[in-house]
Amino acid sequence: MKLRYFSHSAFQLTTNSGTKILIDPFITGNPTSPVKSEEVSADYIILTHAHGDHLGDAFSIADKGKVTFICVNELAEYCKSKGYNAHNMHIGGGFNFDFGRVKFTIAHHGSQTPDNFYAGEPAGVIVSADGKNVYHTGDTGLFYDMKLIGEMTPIDYMLLPIGDNFTMGITDAVKAAQLTSPKVAIPMHYSTFPVIEADPHEFKKNVEVKGIKSRVLQFGEEIEL
Repeated sequence: MKLRYFSHSAFQLTTNSGTKILIDPFITGNPTSPVKSEEVSADYIILTHAHGDHLGDAFSIADKGKVTFICVNELAEYCKSKGYNAHNMHIGGGFNFDFGRVKFTIAHHGSQTPDNFYAGEPAGVIVSADGKNVYHTGDTGLFYDMKLIGEMTPIDYMLLPIGDNFTMGITDAVKAAQLTSPKVAIPMHYSTFPVIEADPHEFKKNVEVKGIKSRVLQFGEEIEL
């Protein structure tokens, strides 16, 4: 499986069978995005919550082909109201798709669409495919149940925000990685805008001191998991 980072919290997973899964595809209006939305396609789009910098280009990307949205119940209903296919889920629940398993976790944040539609609770998500478990925490503050998440599902790659202000900053993100104990911690949600300016290499240095491997992905970089 491959993981590509588009900057902010936007990622693409490509399974060994070729299935493309986008997570929080904020591209248009994202000053750090290395691609344009018309260059991106998907089979599935996972949304952690409905803020504009996460819902992003989801609908315009979905217009290009047959896409299924995967998100919490209220946000899935919102997607359906716009004419899209969606698989309704909720926090704590998991489901086996053709590419692998998806399970939603709690996240401490908010969720409302740009047109002020209540979109349910924000979430994190664990995607399990091709023998790897990838935990995208969504926008969240630090919470102790991250320890339980890591105990129940050994995490290979943890994608976690470090930008502070709206989410965890570097200090809390390091603690989150300690609690979850992933094999690799990858920072996200930083330096898109001045208010969330942060140094991912400072996070890498601080988390590796705690014995956790980290990797800073360049915007647009794709790696083999």
